[in-house]
Amino acid sequence: MFIVNSYALAVVFCIITMLCWGSWGNTQKLASKNWRYELYYWDYVIGMLLFSLLIGFTLGSYGEGGRPFIQDLSQADAKGIGSVLLGGVVFNASNILLSASISLAGLAVAFPLGVGLALVLGVIINYIGAPKGDPVILFLGVALIVAAIVFNGVASGLQQKGNETNRSHSRKGIILAAVAGVIMAFFYRFVAAAMDLNNFVEPTPGMMTPYTALFVFSCGVVLSNFVFNTYVMRRPFVGAPVTYKEYFKGSFSTHLVGILGGMIWALGTAFSYIAAGEAGAAISYALGQGAPMIAAIWGVFIWKEFKGASRTVNLLLTLMFLLFIGGLALIILSGGN
Repeated sequence: MFIVNSYALAVVFCIITMLCWGSWGNTQKLASKNWRYELYYWDYVIGMLLFSLLIGFTLGSYGEGGRPFIQDLSQADAKGIGSVLLGGVVFNASNILLSASISLAGLAVAFPLGVGLALVLGVIINYIGAPKGDPVILFLGVALIVAAIVFNGVASGLQQKGNETNRSHSRKGIILAAVAGVIMAFFYRFVAAAMDLNNFVEPTPGMMTPYTALFVFSCGVVLSNFVFNTYVMRRPFVGAPVTYKEYFKGSFSTHLVGILGGMIWALGTAFSYIAAGEAGAAISYALGQGAPMIAAIWGVFIWKEFKGASRTVNLLLTLMFLLFIGGLALIILSGGN
């Protein structure tokens, strides 16, 4: 299988992860013109599963090091499979809430709050589980990202002031994003626990390679979606209930947008898992969760979610971007020490 053998390449992979995790939400925005997010989400999880198989049979099956995808899957122990499946369930619970938050509050608000909070809590959890990197520099970077989240939240509050309907939706979106962030912080640790992060070339028997972990994780997401998303379809956060009949009436192009979104996210996740062996779980996770900065760029500059904002709001957004960039830079530096 393909293995990353240098910290510099691991950082590049983590940056690609950040771009993917911060960009998949665009497909939800595109689909939302004629497609409820609950319906979009089914295509999203299907895209994840399809991509996990694609990369498993390609990068995960060729190369001199590690175990090929099928061989690795067949030897994985029940405890490890259960841990990764649980990681998929935890992630899916959080990501459905994040998708709901995007539909209510927009990319530029939902991602910095939800994923930013997940970053902060997740770095702590993953560092305790697998310490790697300079903790002082690492957590100083995390502190800057916390400050960025605060500035984004204040900017959002000021932007929605005076519009009661928008404020109501924004408040609900912010609450959902916060809950999603807390839950999301835990999923990565369950996955990392089932991989031998110290040796991808000759992984410990029973443990998984990143490619196998991604496939099992995706299975956990899809299986849990029959419970979580079915419930949300029947009891949506906003609007009337939707049915599976409506899903099957969707056009091919609409379904394709959602599948593309899931594949984009899965590409980022695959690269995060692959990079974790060289960068460490905490740093790999933290860099990938720099996605809020990317999502905020899409939301602010492409989708114009802060169009007509005051000078104060624009200043807060500028500070948010600068703090995120500074925090991510320190996280990168922490791994080189």
